[in-house]
Formats: sequence, C-alpha cells, structure tokens
Amino acid sequence: MRDRLGRPPALLVLPAVLATLLLLVPLVAMVASTSWQDLPGHLTSRTALDALRISLVTSTVAIAACLLLGLPLAWLLARVDFRGRGALRALVTVPLVLPPVVAGVALRSAFGRTGLVGEPLLAWTGFAFPFTTWGVVLAHVFVSMPFVVIAIEGALRSADPRYDAAAATLGATRWTTFRRVTVPLALPGVVAGTVLGWARSLGEFGATITFNGNYPGTTQTMPTLIYVTRQSDQDAALSLSLLMLLVSIGVLIALRDHWLGTP
Repeated sequence: MRDRLGRPPALLVLPAVLATLLLLVPLVAMVASTSWQDLPGHLTSRTALDALRISLVTSTVAIAACLLLGLPLAWLLARVDFRGRGALRALVTVPLVLPPVVAGVALRSAFGRTGLVGEPLLAWTGFAFPFTTWGVVLAHVFVSMPFVVIAIEGALRSADPRYDAAAATLGATRWTTFRRVTVPLALPGVVAGTVLGWARSLGEFGATITFNGNYPGTTQTMPTLIYVTRQSDQDAALSLSLLMLLVSIGVLIALRDHWLGTP
C-alpha cells in the first residue's frame, strides 16, 4: 500500500525535518554545554536537594488531589448528559491556555490573604496558602488538573459504554459500575493521564512563583531554582536543567506504550 502511494514529497519532508531539528537541537545543545565535571556537585548541593524534595513531594500530593477530584469530573463529562456539559468542559480547559503568570494572579485573587476564599479561610483558621508549601500544591493542582481530566475523559469515552449498560441490567448501581467496570476498562488511560499530570506539575513555574514566591526550603521548586540560578551560575543552571530533562525522558519511557505504540 505504501509503495503504491509513492515517495513522500520533499515539500512535506523538508518542513518535517526542520521541525524535528528545531525541537531536538536545543536539547542536544543543552546536554553538550553541561559541565559534566561539576554535575555531581551541582546536583547534590543542599539547595538543589531541598528544591528537588519540594518538587517531588508537592507534585505527588498535587497529582493525588487531581486524581481524587479529576476522575469523578472526567467521568461526569464522559458518561453523564446534562445541560451545560460543553461549557463545563471548556472551563476545565481554560488553565491549559491561560498564561502561567495570569494563573498565579487568579490564585492570589481567590486564595490570597485578602482573596475571595483566602480572607475568610484566614479569619476562621489562621491559615493562608500563599508563600507556603501547601500553596505550591494548590498552584500545581490548578495547572495540572486539566491534563488529568482531559486525558481520563478521553480514556473513558474510548471504553465501550455498553459494558456499563450490561452491568446495570444485572443490577449493579452506577457507583458499583464505576468502580468495577468503567475505571478498570479505562485504567491505561487513567494511568497515562496521571503520569502526564504529575510531569506537568513537576515542571510548573509561572503560577507557583507568582502565587508563592521563591523561598528556599519552603516554596522553591526545581524550576524556580533553575530560574534564579541562571542569573548567577550558568553551569549550575545547566546541570539542574539536565536533571529535569532526564525526568521528562523518564516520563516518556513510562508512557512508551501510549506514545510509541504501533498504529
């Protein structure tokens, strides 16, 4: 079949090659520019380890919250017909296209000390999200939730709804069907969405630094550390960036069946 189609036209191959190079060359250049001799020292410094710890902890807590809240929302969008479903789906995707700094401003307007939710929360409990590790978690949840919801909704839609109907005819409630039929059938997509959301959370920068600042040991994550380190030590910034690149590659390897599966 492919032979009958003929050779790919150069007008399509050349832009494809250029696009590949545009994506690949900066990464190769970053790896080539890294000081391998200083790499261990940069990655094992107290500041780097603290930032890595905060990034891993906050991303993991955030993705657990995204899964706990996002899975029911994805199911609602995929399986329940109701008025306004399209509008709700559009609202879920807004953080995907929202500039990260704007996301931080929005979070501050809602959860800041004088925010819509933050002010009464502070008055009732004495707790405020900004400039705390929990504030980092909140920022990560806000930016990662759409990835999780959209990926899981797609997986739920691809799962044949007739199995749900069959379970209902056998007397299963919707909650039982959700737990024992719907989610198991869509589990690969749920896992893929969770890993993608975790990776997005790990790389979050704009909303985090706008909402929480950049305090070492409290709100400084790896992306914010790289940002401030680049201004004083280019080699250290390259080493930290290489670590994040390796984490990203690890995510791709974990999702190799999702991305690299044969058509």
